[in-house]
Amino acid sequence: MNIVVIGAGAMGSIYGGRLSQHNDVTLLDTNSALVEKIREDGIILEEGGVEKCFHPYATADAATLKKADLIILFTKSLYSCSALESVKNIIGDNTYLMTLQNGAGHDKLLSSFADSSRVIIGTTEDNGAVLSLGKVHHGGKGVTNIGKTGNGDRQILQDIKTAFDSCGFDVRIHDDIQRLIWDKLMTNVSLSALTAILQCDMSYIAENEYAFSLCKSLIHEAVEVAAAMDIPFDENVVIERVRKTSENNKGGYTSIMMDIRNGRKTEVDTISGAVVDKAKELGIPVPHHETVVKLIHALEGVKRG
Repeated sequence: MNIVVIGAGAMGSIYGGRLSQHNDVTLLDTNSALVEKIREDGIILEEGGVEKCFHPYATADAATLKKADLIILFTKSLYSCSALESVKNIIGDNTYLMTLQNGAGHDKLLSSFADSSRVIIGTTEDNGAVLSLGKVHHGGKGVTNIGKTGNGDRQILQDIKTAFDSCGFDVRIHDDIQRLIWDKLMTNVSLSALTAILQCDMSYIAENEYAFSLCKSLIHEAVEVAAAMDIPFDENVVIERVRKTSENNKGGYTSIMMDIRNGRKTEVDTISGAVVDKAKELGIPVPHHETVVKLIHALEGVKRG
C-alpha cells in the first residue's frame, strides 16, 4: 500500500516507521532538519528498552509524490486544513483520507478534500514522546480503532487492518466509530481541558471539590450533546471513569496543559470546541464548554516567562 503520513511527530513516526516494514511509506513534515535526519539515519523507536530503526522515505515537499492509496493525518488539528491543502496533488479519485487525531469533527474537514465515502476516522491507544530528532519513545501499545461514517465500499477497512496488523498494530473495525471517538472525548473535554486552565496535574481535578464540580458539569453537557446524536452514555459511569483517571495520574500532565505552559497553540477547537459546534447544530446549551474554549484561547495569548 502506498501510504503518506502527514506529520513526523511522535505518533506519525510510530505509525510511519512501523508501516514502512511492508508498505511504501512517505513521511511528510515541514521540519527540514527532521526530514534530513530521517533520510540519513531512519526513525529510531524505543520500545520496551530496545531501539528499533525503520526507514520510511521522508520529504518536506509533496509536489514530487505520486497519488497515494492512503493519507494518514497526524498533525495537530489546528494545522489539518493547511496540511491537506499542501497535499491536494496526491489526493486522487481512489485515495482514502484517515485521521486518528484527538478530538472530534475531523471527518467534516476531511470530507472537504475527498468524498465522504473515502474518509476514515478512528482512535489510537498507542502513545509516544519525542526523545530527540528522529528518535521516539513508543510507550503504551494498544488498539487502533477505525470506521467510516460515509457510504461506500468497506473493504478498505479490512485492507487497512491487514496492512497495519502485519506491521505490529492491532486494528479493530467498528460500525459505531463515533461512539468510541466521543467516549475518548469525554475525558479530554472535562479532565484535560481543566488541567489546561488550572495548570495542574491530572490528579488535582479529583482532589479539589470545586475543580471536580466543574468537571462533572462539563461531562453533563457533553453527555447531553452525545445523547442528541443518538450516542447514549451513562453519565455516572463517565464521571466515575474520569475520577479514576484523575486519581491514578498523580504527576501526570495532559498535552493541552503542556501546550499552554509552553506557550503553544492548542487543539481546543476539536476537543471542547467539538462539543460547542455540535451543540449549536442541535440547539443544546453548553455554557460551560463555551467558557472553556474562550478561556483556553485567552490563555494561549498570555506571554510566558
